[in-house]
Amino acid sequence: MNQPLLGQLELPFLAPPADGEQLRRIQLGSRIVAYKLSRSNRRTIGITIDQRGLRIGAPRHTALQEIELFVMRHAEWVCRKLDEWKGSATVGPFVVHDGAALPVFGDTWSIRLLRGAQRARWDESSSELALEMRAGADPRQLLRRVLQSRAMDHFRERVDYYAQRMGRAMPPLALSSAQSRWGSCSHRGGIRLNWRLIHLPHAQIDYVVAHELAHLVEMNHSPRFWSQVGRLFPDYEAARDVLKALAATVPRI
Repeated sequence: MNQPLLGQLELPFLAPPADGEQLRRIQLGSRIVAYKLSRSNRRTIGITIDQRGLRIGAPRHTALQEIELFVMRHAEWVCRKLDEWKGSATVGPFVVHDGAALPVFGDTWSIRLLRGAQRARWDESSSELALEMRAGADPRQLLRRVLQSRAMDHFRERVDYYAQRMGRAMPPLALSSAQSRWGSCSHRGGIRLNWRLIHLPHAQIDYVVAHELAHLVEMNHSPRFWSQVGRLFPDYEAARDVLKALAATVPRI
């Protein structure tokens, strides 16, 4: 049974919270919207919506209920502005060039293009990925193959880890290139994980792994399913929020 992307993506461009910020969610009509809340010595509540998403600034001792009531009073405007920014926040095709910055497991790696025999070298000490290519070779094809191989190695280890926590044998695992799903699960086919998860931090990968493995027990999204997810990955709600926020920032390779 294929499982869709996890929830409605309201803020594809919202970055993980910085120090002193909280990543929260609020119900605005029929939508669940992620936002970042920061508190300071300011005197009033302020709303900012730009390429970084919805951010709320509030006085240090203002109650959360008062803050969210303020946002809800401006819900129509907030949702309209979010939709406007969402339309302009799409990520274009990733251009592979010497010195290009590439997110891998949430960290930034630098790509080096070198002459060689169609292989890659990962330098953990400098966070540098060297692509050695023959003359005329397509660097996108090599990069895609290298990332898929690295993703599979990592996913295999994480699926095995969480399967053991469930007291189950590791299910069959395959990669997917789906445009609308992070993962899928079936009793016959096992687990399929989108290789593009390699661009996201470890916590978001682990959440998707736990989510799909939980479907081996509950093929639905019932309270019992989420309870199973919580047993495998207790902080799943926070990880899910960040996953939604980062989804559309994933490079298109």
